[in-house]
Amino acid sequence: MSEKVFLAGATGAVGVALVPMLIEAGYTVHGSTRRANRVGALEAMGVHPVVVDVFDAAALREALVRIAPWGVIHQLTDLPKDLDPARMADAAVLNARVRTEGTRNLVAAAQAAGAKRLVAQSIAWAYAPGPKPFTEAQPLDIGAEGARRVSVGGVAALEQSVMGAHGMTATVLRYGLLYGPNTSTETSKGPSPLHVEAAARAALLALQRSMGGIFNIAEDGNEVSSEKAKQALGWRAEARSGATP
Repeated sequence: MSEKVFLAGATGAVGVALVPMLIEAGYTVHGSTRRANRVGALEAMGVHPVVVDVFDAAALREALVRIAPWGVIHQLTDLPKDLDPARMADAAVLNARVRTEGTRNLVAAAQAAGAKRLVAQSIAWAYAPGPKPFTEAQPLDIGAEGARRVSVGGVAALEQSVMGAHGMTATVLRYGLLYGPNTSTETSKGPSPLHVEAAARAALLALQRSMGGIFNIAEDGNEVSSEKAKQALGWRAEARSGATP
């Protein structure tokens, strides 16, 4: 396999877990960072570094057109280290901008570059109140208020941009609450936990197997159902490092 993949957010928690999986699967990985001081770390991982800001639409488009990736994976977030509570209110606004404006720019660049596959990270705790476990057919909580309204609005915009992409197979992964290496906690927490390596595995499987659509990606529980991902992608929450897709 020699397909090129552009990984937006290659230095994030999911990105770091995903890079070796992509390389092991035979992909050539071009990974983005907005900080030049992370280039060395990307190179050490076997990634072709791309220093670009997702909010710079022209530079992002130029980079993707030059690379001409077969697949684009969106793992970008803008959250404080360890999810510092003192900074989360501001972070919610910044993260929503990544999901809204950043996703719009990334989708446009992917289309301009002729990418055939698009996979994007979303969240599994943005559903409107309703019967549980939540399935992908249930609505998002777009009527929420306060900080939740900002976050859900960003999620809705991200998913609309991704699922509206033209000329490519587009997939949204609604992740549960991440735990494990490079996240805010080493242990599972909340009603819909997800190990970061299992999240990365879901992105690889979506890139390889998805026919498009939205999938919950979380450990079994009463909050959300991941049956669709299990059936369509062959994903399992216990599938982590060293597992064969």
